[in-house]
Amino acid sequence: MKKQQGFTLIELMIVVAIIGILAAIAIPAYQDYTIRAQVSEGLSLAAGAKVAVAEYYQDRGVYPGTNAFAGLSANTTIAGNYVDQVTVTNGLVTVRYSNTGGRKANAQINGATLLLSPLTAAGSVDWNCKATAGALSTNAKWLPSACR
Repeated sequence: MKKQQGFTLIELMIVVAIIGILAAIAIPAYQDYTIRAQVSEGLSLAAGAKVAVAEYYQDRGVYPGTNAFAGLSANTTIAGNYVDQVTVTNGLVTVRYSNTGGRKANAQINGATLLLSPLTAAGSVDWNCKATAGALSTNAKWLPSACR
């Protein structure tokens, strides 16, 4: 009898099937992970705007109308790898995601927006976060826990 060397065809087919099953599970999970990381960049960029809006409100008793009134740069200059702009409008902080103009946001969140609304109670400013447009408004799994 000849000594068998290598793998049989059925063994190789089983290995390929196992790899396919693992990939079918891992790829969507990784995609969700990357989208959540991209969304969190927007909240990080908005943190400065939130502080500026809260300080403006504490000093004047009203919310700033624009980025300039809040002491911030123009909305298009507050941007990141996935965020197109951070805009302040009457105290509301809007974060818009984009994959155009050099931005690399996942196509599923392209054009999506997060709205951070100030809530005042007993002299303090708290924030309400919600998705208002795009895929973020229908896929809460991509939002940070503060926005769900």
